[in-house]
Amino acid sequence: MADVFIALGGNVGDVRANFEKAIANICGMTQATLVARSSDYATPPWGDEEQVRFINACIEIETSLDPHALLFALHKIEKKFGRDRANEKRWGPRTLDLDIIAYNDVKLDKPELTLPHPRLFERPFVLVPLSEIAPDRVIAGQTPRQALARLPTAGIEKLAPLH
Repeated sequence: MADVFIALGGNVGDVRANFEKAIANICGMTQATLVARSSDYATPPWGDEEQVRFINACIEIETSLDPHALLFALHKIEKKFGRDRANEKRWGPRTLDLDIIAYNDVKLDKPELTLPHPRLFERPFVLVPLSEIAPDRVIAGQTPRQALARLPTAGIEKLAPLH
């Protein structure tokens, strides 16, 4: 079984409800076990800053799928929630974004998939929820806690649980 961290994000529609349904879909479609789930965080937009705030979270799963099969399943789930990767604006509004952050200690550099995620250590909106569930997990030689200590976190707000 592989230990995998996945970042969830979105800013269109009922994002928090989408997260709950998407996590159930991820576990169902990949025969994965949910190991941990972070809180949801409201975060400033990244890249294209002229849009509403995002909601971000991270999960840890165990799955027997290889990285490419997992990516295929995640893209299928995004599409089910209305995401159209082919026609969207880079860093623009979206209903659901699912990114593999780390897959065991696999290092992969392919056009369709780079592991660990190449911009992980630049993104406080991923590192804050990841630090909540795996602060000391070494990814590419550093921990989320170490990486987060070097980045600004202004505007990132932990949201109260839904239930």
